[in-house]
Parts: sequence; structure tokens; C-alpha cells
Amino acid sequence: MNTAHLSRRQFLGTSAAIAGAALFKPLDLFSAEKPKRTAVDQVALGKTGLKCSRMGFGSGTNGGGVQRALGQEGFNRLIRYAYDQGITYIDCAQMYRTFDWVGAAIKGLPREKLFLQSKLSGNPEDVLAAIDKHRKVYDTDYIDSMLIHCMMKEGWTDEWKRVMDGLNEAKEKRWIRAKGVSCHSLPALRAATASDWTEIHLVRVNPQGAHIDTPSQAWNVKSDETHLSAVMKEIKTMHSKGRGVIGMKIIGEGNFKDPEDREKSIRFAMAQPEIQCVVIGFKSTDEIDEAIQRMNRALAEG
Repeated sequence: MNTAHLSRRQFLGTSAAIAGAALFKPLDLFSAEKPKRTAVDQVALGKTGLKCSRMGFGSGTNGGGVQRALGQEGFNRLIRYAYDQGITYIDCAQMYRTFDWVGAAIKGLPREKLFLQSKLSGNPEDVLAAIDKHRKVYDTDYIDSMLIHCMMKEGWTDEWKRVMDGLNEAKEKRWIRAKGVSCHSLPALRAATASDWTEIHLVRVNPQGAHIDTPSQAWNVKSDETHLSAVMKEIKTMHSKGRGVIGMKIIGEGNFKDPEDREKSIRFAMAQPEIQCVVIGFKSTDEIDEAIQRMNRALAEG
């Protein structure tokens, strides 16, 4: 009799404990920490259906001269190091001096894990042949994102319509997965935003206003922070249209030698929800490590 009584008490006690745990479980859910964001998260590029690492490896600092100075083997090692840290987005262009090196640098890496972005220049006569050259040089069946490079004129969407149509055809053939443009003036940037053709924007942006778009339709004119609000207005509109938005010139084309400038710029970019990822031109493993640390800290504290 006593044994049965004790067993019933134990059973009731255990049941009460379980019920209590269930009662308080929802409170634990509310107190759970938000998922930790990092520099190497795979982030969505607008509504394109594509993802890439939040931080990208840029191979075109000063036209790629900075990376070219590493030599092919040094360049290969640096890209492999970036990949090992989780950077899967690699940015290149036909006019960069590293253009013919990228294929060897990514050889052997799992292609499905990479986001490869390249850029057409020179208004090619045979657009498909130009795109095919990128595929052959990179030794890949497809380019994830192909951009028209460095537009400066307000009416570029008229002048480059034939190329835009060629990129549409390349996408239908699955030679590219998305199409877009990089701009070097505010008039060109506004035209890119207004065009329904654009899927991905590569935008020059930093809070210091160094090397960002201005009203001048000329190459690399002097800019400052007074031009930032106009650039950010376009970025917000791009985002509202579901575009992929990638920030470039985050380190002022490598000119931010003061660590405080690099910290300020990375924090600014990470504080803008409309900027989904950024690309930075690297020349050393130390620069990669520093950028990841700064970005992780900005994301954690933001």
C-alpha cells in the first residue's frame, strides 16, 4: 500500500514538473538571442533568387594593378585564403588586369558554392561572344552576375540597349544567372534605378564620399560626403524594387589608410539594410582578417 502511494505521489510530482516546464517554455523563446550575423553569411540579392557572401573579394583595385602585383601564385593563394574564411563572392571584370587569372585562382573550388560576378566593357559588337569569352577565361559554364561596366552617361540605357538585349539572351541560354550594371555618375545611377531591365546594382558608397557618384558625367571626378544623400536615395529605391544592391569603394579604392576611416565606412555600410553585401579589394590576408573582424563587430553591435 505505501509503495503504491509513494509511486502515485512521484507520478504527480513528475507530471507537475513537466507541466511547469511546458508552461515556461514560451518565455524562453521570447528571451532567445537573435541569430548572429557575420561577414560571411550567405545573403539574398534582392528578389533575384541568388545568394552570395556578405563580403566579397574584389580583384580590381586600381584596375587590378594592386592584385596583379601579387603574381599569379600570390593571387591564387589570396583568393583561396578568402574562400577558406567563408568569402564565396568573387568580383572581376574584363578590363581588370586580373581578368585572365581568375580561372586558375578558383580552379578546384566547388563551383556551386561560388558567386562569380564579372563585367562587360567596350560596348561589344557580338555580345554573346563577349560573354562566352568570360566563361572560357574563368573556365565555367555560367557567370552568376554579369554587369555592364562603368556607365557614366544619363542615356546609357538607350546607347547600350543592344548589349542589354544580349544579356537578356545570355540569361535565357543560362550563360548568366542575373544581369545588371555598375555606374560612375549620378545621372547613370538614376537611369539604372529607373530601368526595369536592371536586376543587380554595383554602387559606389562610403560615408566619407570618396570616389562616389556625382552629377558630373565624367570619369572619377572629385567627390565628398555632400553627394552621399543622393546616392543613398537611389539605393533605397533600388531596394524597394527588389534589386540586388552591392556596395563598392567601401575602403575608398584602398585609400582609407587610417583605421578609423575603415571602421567608419564598414559600420556605415552594415547599418544600411538596403545594402545587402559589399565588395572590397584585398591584397593581403591581414586585410581580409581585419575587414571580417570589423564587419562582424559592426553586425554584432548594430
